[in-house]
Amino acid sequence: MVSPRARFLLVFFLLLALFEIPLLLEPVDRNLVQPFTRGIAVVSGALLNLFGGGVTVAGTMLISSCFSVNINNGCNGVEAMLFLVAAVLAFPAPPKARAIAAATGVALIQGVNLIRVLSLYLIGCHRREWFDTFHLAIWQTVVFAVAILYFAAWTRRGTPAGDAQSA
Repeated sequence: MVSPRARFLLVFFLLLALFEIPLLLEPVDRNLVQPFTRGIAVVSGALLNLFGGGVTVAGTMLISSCFSVNINNGCNGVEAMLFLVAAVLAFPAPPKARAIAAATGVALIQGVNLIRVLSLYLIGCHRREWFDTFHLAIWQTVVFAVAILYFAAWTRRGTPAGDAQSA
């Protein structure tokens, strides 16, 4: 018999592979990921322009006189989002609790990622020498840390102990 922890890990890694492998396929990237990423660029550009940013959005790029940035795969929060959804769905909790946790987690990750994109653009405009550090080290870590901390908090508080055992 497989222990609950081993079952969780097995299901988590299977779901993660099921979610991540399609991202390597060009049609998935073209028809799902790129439109999603363009949406992030549009929302980011609108928010920056709301505060006088003078930003033009071209596809997945934010362009202005002070800085231009392209929101690439890996910068759109998709991987962290899929990681969190796989963990939530693999956890032994009632389906409704998992659905709510997954939806809330996706919103949280995308909210944090939006703050990431906005702050990176502003850092690029005002402290360009800091951009690479914030882009590659700090924000990458923060986005995944939010996913992990949300999952840990949800597993501790979001599901009654009896429900987790019976699911």
